[in-house]
Amino acid sequence: MKKIYVLDTNVLLYDPQALTKFEDNSIVVPITVIEEIDRFKKDMNETGRNARQVSRLMDAFRKEGSLSQGLALESGGTLKIEIYEEKVMKRLPPELREERGDNRILAVAVDLMESQSEMPVILVTKDTNLRIKADALGLDAQDYESDKVAIDDLFDGFVSLEVGAEVVDRFYSQGWLDTELELQPNEYVLLAQAGNPSHSAIGRFDRVSHRIVPLGKLDKEGVWSVFPRNLEQSFALDALLDDNIKIVTLVGKAGTGKTLLAIAAGLQKTAEENVYNRLLVSRPVFPMGRDLGFLPGDIEEKLTPWMQPIFDNVELLLSGHEGEKRQHNKGYKELMAMGILEIEPLTYIRGRSIPNQYMIVDEAQNLTPHEIKTIVTRAGEGTKIVLTGDPYQIDNPYVDAESNGLTYVVERLKEQAISGHVTMTKGERSELAELAANLL
Repeated sequence: MKKIYVLDTNVLLYDPQALTKFEDNSIVVPITVIEEIDRFKKDMNETGRNARQVSRLMDAFRKEGSLSQGLALESGGTLKIEIYEEKVMKRLPPELREERGDNRILAVAVDLMESQSEMPVILVTKDTNLRIKADALGLDAQDYESDKVAIDDLFDGFVSLEVGAEVVDRFYSQGWLDTELELQPNEYVLLAQAGNPSHSAIGRFDRVSHRIVPLGKLDKEGVWSVFPRNLEQSFALDALLDDNIKIVTLVGKAGTGKTLLAIAAGLQKTAEENVYNRLLVSRPVFPMGRDLGFLPGDIEEKLTPWMQPIFDNVELLLSGHEGEKRQHNKGYKELMAMGILEIEPLTYIRGRSIPNQYMIVDEAQNLTPHEIKTIVTRAGEGTKIVLTGDPYQIDNPYVDAESNGLTYVVERLKEQAISGHVTMTKGERSELAELAANLL
């Protein structure tokens, strides 16, 4: 049965292409939504760009027919702008009669529900409270789920297999193992003997040869003196150091070593092996809790509070860990002065082309799928991109654990040969950090 979808403003600001993603159903955009989009169009951020794109799409549709009467879309559905009528507001409960944008959108949806009885009317909004209000009025309300990924079903990046002892021995003796299993490209495999899990081997599935192959070997000094502490970190380092894997996603809770391993591998590939010209590190600027407001100083001074977690990890790698003296004694400022390390906000990345660089985007769970696409499409020839983050620690009010750009990339690229992913669950920062991550 065809349906009528009433779209909230936040849906169009989240995904300007939402107007084309409802197949052969009818789309209704309340005039209040157009007014709200107009207020965002001058913003110089991603929301402002999305608002301008929605306006351009609407204007293009307007040339093909009357938006007030409804016009046919290529998908087979229709698009119509619905005018809000004040008399409809009087039919809402007293608490919802205040002249606010959400209430006007509710009034349009309720009026359609009462007048279009032959077709189900569904309000689509990313506003949780508006969905609750709609439900209280007997109106069907749904989240916009075009880019949602079920977090519980998210691709882990590795699989454990119980095999016979001879299989493990054969893997060690010949250095590879044929398999009939349908694994994803670069999916990691733990081969454990049934009944004797200590007799095991680890490898990675190679789609070209359709074999499980060993992980790349680390030299005796590790990766900038960093050694993996568990299987997940071994898998992550293998993906981070493999130049054939052009995009790596590391998903995990706080303290699992995502950022530290990514920076260590990046420094190894740039400062030691000279595979890439520069290590470029960035992260979205979202405060936890109350924002401090404008920060004084030039761009470097303004960025320092936001990029301090990156500096902390670089200093840890440079100065030593657990009392060990390292040969790398340069500070991060010297690495930046030498052009080996560059810290940059994502604000200015649009329009750039980034060739032959090792690029790390930390806290990528705070990005929308559209923002992630903008970043990844900046990659020039020879560039490797690493996305790290924890989907359960999100500060961006417009995304959640299932609709953020990080999980979106994991799911959409898992079948690609140049993509690698590892989900990390074992914390290694400290006993206290692990306890807090699990219990608090």
